[in-house]
Amino acid sequence: MSLIKNLPFEWLVGIRYTRAGKRSGRNSFISFISLISMAGIALGVAALIVVLSVMNGFQKEVRDRMLSVLPHIEVFDASGAMPNWAEVAKQTFNNKEVMGAAPYVSAQAMMTRDDNVRGVMVRGVEPAEEPKVSDVVKQIKQGSFDSLKPGEFNIVLGGELARGLRVGLGDKVTLIAPQGQVTPAGVLPRLKQFTVGGIFEAGHYEFDSSLAFIHLQDAETLFRLDAPTGLRLRIKDMLQAPQVTQQLASTLTGNLYLRDWSQQNSNWFAAVKTEKRMMFIILTLIIAVAAFNLVSTLVMTVTDKQPDIAILRTLGASPGSIMKIFMIQGALVGLIGTGIGVLLGIVVALNIDVVVPFIERMFHVQFLPKSIYVISELPSDLIWSDVYTIGGVAVVLAFLATLYPSWSAARVKPAEALRYE
Repeated sequence: MSLIKNLPFEWLVGIRYTRAGKRSGRNSFISFISLISMAGIALGVAALIVVLSVMNGFQKEVRDRMLSVLPHIEVFDASGAMPNWAEVAKQTFNNKEVMGAAPYVSAQAMMTRDDNVRGVMVRGVEPAEEPKVSDVVKQIKQGSFDSLKPGEFNIVLGGELARGLRVGLGDKVTLIAPQGQVTPAGVLPRLKQFTVGGIFEAGHYEFDSSLAFIHLQDAETLFRLDAPTGLRLRIKDMLQAPQVTQQLASTLTGNLYLRDWSQQNSNWFAAVKTEKRMMFIILTLIIAVAAFNLVSTLVMTVTDKQPDIAILRTLGASPGSIMKIFMIQGALVGLIGTGIGVLLGIVVALNIDVVVPFIERMFHVQFLPKSIYVISELPSDLIWSDVYTIGGVAVVLAFLATLYPSWSAARVKPAEALRYE
C-alpha cells in the first residue's frame, strides 16, 4: 500500500479512474464499458492463442506422420544409380547428426487387381535397414514387413491402397513398370505379379493410398537397375534437416544431390504457413476491435472528468501530466485484459484434450468423427514465442487506442470546463 502512495500523482489518478466509479450512474456506465473492453481484449487474446496452438498441433501431427514414412534427407546420384552407396553412407556418419542410413529404389508404376487400377510409388528397401530411417515397420497393421524377401516378390501396401484395390494378405496384385519391353509384336509393358505380405497405416492419406514397399533386389529386377537409387537418412533433430543437408553437401564426395523433407513438401508447408499468417491477422482484428473500444471509454471518461481536469490544471498540472493520466488508465485496462487473456489461452491450449471432450459431451457433438478424420482428437502445440507476440500486439494496440482521448484531455481549457460548475 505504501508503494502505491509513493507513485507519481499521474499514476495515482490513472489507477483511481480505472477502478469502478460509484458516485453516479454515468460513472458506473463508463466502468461497465471499460470492463467490456477489457473482456473483449481478454477473449481475443485467448482465442488467438488457442487457435494458433491447435494449428501448430495439426501441423506437428501431420508433419510427424509424414516423416514416419519420408526420410529426413535423401541423397541420390546424378546418374540415377548409386553403386557405391555403402561408401557414401559411411561418409554421412561423419556428421554427428546422422542417426541412420539405408539404400532405396524409388519409381512410379501402375498396380492392378481385377478391374481396379491405381498409380503407385514403389519403394524398394532393405527390411533390416528400414527401421533406421522410418517408422513404417511399427505401422504394420496386418502381416509383417519381414515378408519382403529377395526373389519372393512380396509387397507391403498402404491401407487405403489395399482397400481401393480390394486386396488382403496373400492376394495377388500386378505391377506394371513404365519401361517397356521390346518384342516382335512391338513394345509391351513389363508386368510382374506380387503377393501382399503386409498392410501399413501411416495415418496420412497421401502415403496410405499410393505407397508400396518391395524388397530392394526385387525393385532392381523389376525396374532393370544395377544399383540403388540413393540413400535415405534420418537425423537426430528433423528441424535441423536444412542445415544438415548443407553440411553434407559440402563434405560428401561425388556428383550427388541432396534433398531434405521440407523441400519435398514445400507446397504443403508454404500453404500452412500462409494459413497461419492469415488466421493471425484475422484474429488480431478481433483484438483490435476490443482495444479500440477503449477509445470510446476514454472519450466518455474525459468528458465526465473535465471538471477534475480543470482543477488539476489550476493546481499546476501540465498538459503532459493530464495526457499521461488517461494513457495510464487505458494502458492498465489493456494490460489487465491481455494478462487475463494470456492466462486463459495458455490454460485452454495446455488442456485442449480435456476441454474439447467436455464440450462434445455437453452439446452431444463430435468435432472430428473417427469415421471421417484420421485424427479424432484436437492436437495442441503451445509455442511460447506465439504467446509473447500475441501479448505484445494486444498491449501495443491498447496503448495506441489511448493516444487520441489522452491528447483530447490535455487540450481541455480550465476556464471553459469550470464555467457551468
